[in-house]
Amino acid sequence: MKSVKKCLIFFIIILFFVEPCTAQKAKEKQIDVKLPPEDLILFINCYPSISFEISYDENIDDWLLSFNSYGKKYNLYWQNSSLLPKEEITNKEKYWPLLYSYPLKLKEPSDFTEEEIERVKNFGSTENRKNGAGTPMFFFDAFYDSNTRGSLESHLSRTTFLGHNTTVHERIVPELKKVEKKIFELSETDAEVKNFVEGIKSTDAYYWRIISGTNRKSFHSLGIALDVLPKRLGGKAIFWSWTKDINPDGWMLTPLSQRWMPPLKVIEAFEDCGFIWGGKWIIFDNMHFEYHPELTAYSRKLAGAF
Repeated sequence: MKSVKKCLIFFIIILFFVEPCTAQKAKEKQIDVKLPPEDLILFINCYPSISFEISYDENIDDWLLSFNSYGKKYNLYWQNSSLLPKEEITNKEKYWPLLYSYPLKLKEPSDFTEEEIERVKNFGSTENRKNGAGTPMFFFDAFYDSNTRGSLESHLSRTTFLGHNTTVHERIVPELKKVEKKIFELSETDAEVKNFVEGIKSTDAYYWRIISGTNRKSFHSLGIALDVLPKRLGGKAIFWSWTKDINPDGWMLTPLSQRWMPPLKVIEAFEDCGFIWGGKWIIFDNMHFEYHPELTAYSRKLAGAF
């Protein structure tokens, strides 16, 4: 009987000390649970047609996004928004983040510092464009099924934009139509927008090609980039490379007043629907619009617009 009492007392002592320790460990474990970064959530929310599974890979020490697109399964690691397959993680320095600060306002080239001018020169150099880092295409190739020309072209849609025939990826047709509706509505009361619409020569989108001077596909190859070309440039610059051919050392200093531009309201109409404008790049492409809802959302977040 005494031995039973001793065992009972010992068991009570064990419970007294062990249970709080176990509870504390459980509490600590709960606190240590990793939550996906805000930017990852922002990114996936920009592509609501895809159901993403998010998990944390302890071996890689990174977030893994698993999803299906056009009947195929993909696994990509966050890698500071580069979204890379496992085998490319060791080469991550070759890729830019997919989230970067797309400027909401234009900067006048006359305000560039000497350091900024040198940076733009280096960025636009033949050597950098050929061997420098570039956009990781893994997510986009999955989302738009563009690993091959044949697979991509099965998803193209012939449509019109602002009265001109064009071919785009089926996934962006609804958003492009929203842009068109906004611009047509603006043109009814805004003379500048009306003149812009009437002065358009073409709105070409899909064209399977490699970006000049690089080994990377253009987003025109995915059918998500659109070039709005005017009938007349009026002697103004529209594309950095064409300007560089004329002025190799000072092309980046071309004043905004000497660059052809769509009206600000047109640019904003595109941006409101998830498109970015190439005129805001340091290597300007003022005819160019590209569907990247993650960039407009991210830049507005940085600017505190959310």
